[in-house]
Order: sequence, then structure tokens, then C-alpha cells
Amino acid sequence: MPAMTEPKLIAGNANRPLANAIARRMSMHRGMNVAPVEARVERFNDQEIFVEVYENVRGEDMFIIQPTSNPANDNLMELLIMTDALKRSSAARITAVIPYFGYARQDRRAKARTPISAKLVANLLTEAGVDRVLTLDLHAAQIQGFFDIPVDNLYAAPVFALDIKHHFRERLSDLMVISPDVGGVARARELAQRIGAPLAIVDKRREKPGEVAEMTVIGDVTGKTCIIVDDICDTAGTLCKAAQVLTEHGATEVHAYITHGVLSGPAVERVQASVMKSLVITDSIEPTEKVKAASNIRIVPTAPMFAQAILNIWNGTSVSSLFEVDTLGPIYEGLYSGF
Repeated sequence: MPAMTEPKLIAGNANRPLANAIARRMSMHRGMNVAPVEARVERFNDQEIFVEVYENVRGEDMFIIQPTSNPANDNLMELLIMTDALKRSSAARITAVIPYFGYARQDRRAKARTPISAKLVANLLTEAGVDRVLTLDLHAAQIQGFFDIPVDNLYAAPVFALDIKHHFRERLSDLMVISPDVGGVARARELAQRIGAPLAIVDKRREKPGEVAEMTVIGDVTGKTCIIVDDICDTAGTLCKAAQVLTEHGATEVHAYITHGVLSGPAVERVQASVMKSLVITDSIEPTEKVKAASNIRIVPTAPMFAQAILNIWNGTSVSSLFEVDTLGPIYEGLYSGF
């Protein structure tokens, strides 16, 4: 088998702009042109998915860039079929780069007779031939244990910390990080430590999925600029209600930093009509035109981080080094100079 001389990218249809941005960043880092492998990922009239790879991938180190976002089932099947195509074409190693890992919210049996779909997806990926997974902010860290292959889970918190220090540099002492629920305290604490801010919690009680019956603020937010941090914003109902409750408890401003902007249904309209000054998301899911047009929604790029992570996996160096400001800062220097 020939030596793996260069990392090679291939992209599905889920987030082509992100795949192209990662390729551009890798081209900058490598000092040579890196472009996604030529392939077609199409559908027959009955929506059956077909993949054809036009370039030789024998013995290559392949990275498939494909979030399993809406439509989750179609994008997941694309990922599985692309994996099978590469495996049958004798690729040496296949890494699934999944910026948004769909089905991650189904990570445990909260009630009787329910599935653990995140485990099922992990099994499907492994059986299809994926050798390694690279993802961003898994909904629950224990999902890494669902795989019997290496999983690199990147975190948005270091990038968010750079963004906050840049945009709130004149009032860092007024900031307070908010966890929107008890389960997200670890994530919120991580960001709070990075920017040197105190932490508060919005405790919520649900009557049924998607509906919040009651919210309580744990901590004094009076006179604070509150920053809500979470991994997923779906319909934005909980997020907008939390912002309203924080305002009622004396917060001067409320902003939100959410890794994955699912933003389904009426989410964009809710965010625009809410008391939140801004919602910051990453491009792990390709933003819709409605999201791009929203005046109080801003998108932070993940391509610099993913490009460096892919290169680190390829050359066998540390991926966890990207959690440190000293490593991540220079990668984002064009956006956040001085941090």
C-alpha cells in the first residue's frame, strides 16, 4: 500500500460552503492547493442516493465532511454511502468529519420503550467503515463511549471566548455566563473560566418535550450583561424565554452563544422578536438565507479549527492542543487580533 502523502477531503451535500472553507484553510496551512475530491452525490427519482468518486483514493487518508443536520436521515445516508464507496475503493483510512452530530439528543433512555438512537448511529458509522470521527460539541460527552473507534470532540468554547473578548472587551467585568439548564453547567463553567466571568443558572421544568412550564434564575444577574451558552438551539423557544426571565431579574443585556444553530420552524422569527441583543452560532450547520438575513444573528466560522484538526490527525499530532488559546489564537488571528 502506498504511503499516505496528503490528507484528502470529500464532501457531501449537507454543508458544501464549510467543506470549501476547510479546504481553503488547509491550502493556506499547507502552502499548496487542497480541494475536495471530485465526486458526485446524487439522488435517483425515488430519492435513492448514489455516490461516484472520480479520483483514485487507493491508500489515501480520506476525510468526509458531512454534518447530519436537516434533513438528518438523508445526510446520514449520504455519509454512510460515501464511506462505503471509499472503503470499496481501498482508502487507507476514513475519518468522518461531522460538525453537527445528528441524533445526539437521543443519548439515553429517559422513558420506558424508547431508543438510544445516538448509539445506533455510532454502530452504523462503524459498520460502514469509518475509522475515526471528528465532531464538534457533542450534546453529551458520553456519546464518545458509544464508539469503538477514536472520537475527537472539538469544543466551541475556546472560539467563543476569543469572540467574547473581542466584542465585549470594554466591559468584560460586567459579563455573567448563564447555563440554560442544570445539565449544561459544565459547558457554561468552561466558558466562564476562559473569560473570567461569574456563572449563573436558569433552572427549567418541562411538562413535555419542547415546552417549558417554569424557569428560575439561580444567581444574581442584576446589572449584568448575560451570555447564555448552550450546544443546540432548535426552535429557540426555551432560549427566548430564558432571555426574558433574565431581563425580568435585572440583566441589562442578554446575548447567546450557541454552537449548533438548528433554528427550525419559527426559531428565527422568535430570536428577532426576543429581548436578546444577539445570537452567535457557528457554521457547523449551513445557515439558511433567513438566518443570514436576521439582524441579531451572527455566525462564527469553524473552518480554521476543523482544518487544523484534520491536519493534526493526518500528521499524528495533538488535537486537544486546539483547546488552548496559545494554539487556537493564531489560527483565528485574522478575526480576533490581539487575543
